Amino acid sequence: MNKFLKLIPILIPLTACNSVYLKPNTMDTSQVFYFDQGGSQIRLGAKEQMEKRGYNITIGHKRSSAGTSYITSEGEASIISSSDVGRARYIVYITESAPKFRPVWCALNGFWWWKFNVSIADNVTGQEILNWAGRGCANSSIRMLNRILDKLEK
Repeated sequence: MNKFLKLIPILIPLTACNSVYLKPNTMDTSQVFYFDQGGSQIRLGAKEQMEKRGYNITIGHKRSSAGTSYITSEGEASIISSSDVGRARYIVYITESAPKFRPVWCALNGFWWWKFNVSIADNVTGQEILNWAGRGCANSSIRMLNRILDKLEK
């Protein structure tokens, strides 16, 4: 028991922390998904995984923060303001901090340590169907993304 207690300070930093809020069975995978251009780490990984799963991905960039766009998949007024989202039903917004090379923590799991926030919003209803604040090794984060997408899909 005493040896186990000594290991706790070593094991705690090695665990990844993730906070996930999602609405299961709410995402129609036949619709268009909008991503901002660029990115690395989780943003690039999410684009690649969603394309592998057969999602229709469109890439663009946000213009300014003033005004409102009125283009949606259903032809209704958009809730997301001033973005060049085209006819996208879902907006995928990802922020990420600089990756850290962690050969000890992530040796068999992608070597890179990511810290990120992922949000998917329904552009027609205005609801956020996924809010994921996370950090972890590259490969385990992509595996978790796949499990989250499994739960979101209708």
